[in-house]
Amino acid sequence: MHLRLIVPPDRSERVLDGLVADPGVSSVIRVPGAAHRPAGDLIECDVTREATSDLLVRLKAEGLYEDGSVALTSTDSMPSRNAQAAEKAAPGAPDDAVIWDVVVDQAYNEAGGSWVYYVFLTLATMIASVAVVTDSSILVVGAMVVGPEFGVVAALAVGLFLRKGGLTKRSLMLLVKGFVLAIVLTALAALLARAVGWVDASDVTAARPLTGFIWRPDRWSAVVAVLAGCAGVLSQTAGRGNALVGVFISVTTVPAAGDLALSVALWAPHQIGGSAAQLGINLAGMTAAGVVTLLLQRVIWRSYLRVKQVRRAGARVEA
Repeated sequence: MHLRLIVPPDRSERVLDGLVADPGVSSVIRVPGAAHRPAGDLIECDVTREATSDLLVRLKAEGLYEDGSVALTSTDSMPSRNAQAAEKAAPGAPDDAVIWDVVVDQAYNEAGGSWVYYVFLTLATMIASVAVVTDSSILVVGAMVVGPEFGVVAALAVGLFLRKGGLTKRSLMLLVKGFVLAIVLTALAALLARAVGWVDASDVTAARPLTGFIWRPDRWSAVVAVLAGCAGVLSQTAGRGNALVGVFISVTTVPAAGDLALSVALWAPHQIGGSAAQLGINLAGMTAAGVVTLLLQRVIWRSYLRVKQVRRAGARVEA
């Protein structure tokens, strides 16, 4: 990770000394008086993912979150010897470390909501409804990929795990409002399509060998939701966002919302309950799995660090 810090002059020397002394930090640079808002010294450095959380705790204690500035960006490659030495000095592997400040910041961003989120969720739900009408598995996958809901589900899991009531409430409300709006707009579109003769109730109630699973949840629906929730949260905390694409095409939230909208608009009452259950199972399963994944990551990482510290202490005694 690359850190860009703006440090008040009265703390600059102390922060700089701490960075230089940290074996997990390399490429430390200070430019005195370079920053203007907020005013202070500009300090930049590279730090291993494993050492980032502890470093951020120290920077927060120095008051940089309030009086200065802290910015993090990912570094794709650092082939220099200094960087490799810092990586060796840090405990564990980069993917095992969770940078909690980054996780929380991303969660608040996801839970902020925007018109783009509502548009994407509505478009994805409409694509899913077309998939139901045409019994197209390809369109089901397309709707899953377009759907933006997993980031909000992950934010809800973070809020529950860290007991942040504001984040939990915002995430939950955004999920509810997003799906309600998407379902209502899709249902209105379905009513319009029925009025012009494009669809009727038989399009929903007919045998659908490729998409019938959407409104018929079973135990495997819960299993897939849990596995997808674990994989999705793990990919975000480990900085492997590209793995989220695989999660998107594993869960049936958006397809269930599309089926629910059609079932209400074209009145297929025997499918309404199934679609709603599929949607609820997926959202609840992913959220619960996300909370458990975060808990396991924290427990395993802390246990690993304790073991590492004990071994280092034993090695010093022997020396």
